[in-house]
Amino acid sequence: MNQSTSAFSTIPLFCLLFLVTFGNSQLDYRFYDSACPNLSKIVRYGVWSAIANETRLAASILRLHFHDCFVNGCEGSILLDDSSNFKGEKNANPNRNSARGFEVIDAIKENVEKACPSTVSCTDILTLAARDAVFLSGGPFWPVSLGRRDGLTANETAANTDLPSPFEPLENITAKFISKGLDAKDMVVLSGGHTIGFAQCFTFKRRLFNFDGAGNPDPTLDASLLGSLRSICPNQDDSDTNLAPLDAATTTKFDNSYFKILVNSSGLLQSDQALMGDNKTAALVFGYSKFPFLFTKDFASSMVKMSNIGILTGQNGQIRKNCRVVN
Repeated sequence: MNQSTSAFSTIPLFCLLFLVTFGNSQLDYRFYDSACPNLSKIVRYGVWSAIANETRLAASILRLHFHDCFVNGCEGSILLDDSSNFKGEKNANPNRNSARGFEVIDAIKENVEKACPSTVSCTDILTLAARDAVFLSGGPFWPVSLGRRDGLTANETAANTDLPSPFEPLENITAKFISKGLDAKDMVVLSGGHTIGFAQCFTFKRRLFNFDGAGNPDPTLDASLLGSLRSICPNQDDSDTNLAPLDAATTTKFDNSYFKILVNSSGLLQSDQALMGDNKTAALVFGYSKFPFLFTKDFASSMVKMSNIGILTGQNGQIRKNCRVVN
């Protein structure tokens, strides 16, 4: 991924437009200004280094943040390994062999600890890293208010039940977003995060070979895409972990191409293409496909909303020294 060093020093003034009204009064944009003044630079450099080495990690870090916030709130539970007191979330069905980027957060945390020991939570680091992963991939920049603290446990059961699945109907996924204080618009715009990243074949293979139980493909799937995907994911078990891009048009660029793909019936996941099957969500998809600035503006707003789900502040939780274990 080609990124100039100006990404670390200059943020476009228009990005200030993304200051939104969903801020949490318990958080502060300048929370670490005195205690850890170089925090933003440390995090952004860590994300930049990771993406420069493997572009796919941008999507992985964004997904980590999403999977953290939807389970027990944004409190870093997804980062915890199993312990004698609880089973972590890393081996829950939505995360097993698919959640990635833990080492990136570990490396950033190590550098942050060197600069300002026991000061910055793993949750705030992950929140900043997700924003930077989007920005360094060509997406919007938005100010992140800080002051979240880390949780003391993880919840594998909640990870299995609360995280949206690509196999679920749209109404179930919508209900999960609403249960977290988000709405259908947030669901559609945050799904736009699939403009970067890949999916394993098992998450959509049924659409290619046996969608109706009678050996026929999903009739809503574009015919040319069907042929391409069948070459990537042949109808055999050993292809289940093969990868296909969620947005084949601009795989590594954060843009509104994902929505254009849905309009053209070329969504990879059934849960993505289902957004075109509902009048309300389809109208949003059409709007974002036509107006890229509208998408980036709304994506920034929804990310701020999501990053405030179930946060711990003040004396609640702790500042973990190691993101993988409770102090």
